[in-house]
Amino acid sequence: MSHDIAEPGHGHSPAAWTAVVIMLVAVAIGTTAYFFDLPWLVWASAGLLVVGAIVGWIMARIGYGVGGAKYTSKGH
Repeated sequence: MSHDIAEPGHGHSPAAWTAVVIMLVAVAIGTTAYFFDLPWLVWASAGLLVVGAIVGWIMARIGYGVGGAKYTSKGH
């Protein structure tokens, strides 16, 4: 019995990696700022988190997402 399950390709694109890295940095900064009681930096990191999502979306729209014109998958 063979079940061919297609790999959805979630997260295997420059757009996804860029968005995730930006958002991880934002969370690390926000956590550290919360620990040191710096509310302005906590809010700035929340803004950076949103920026990361927007950058990922824009990169996907211009072709760097999975299946995009500027993205070539590495065969596994």
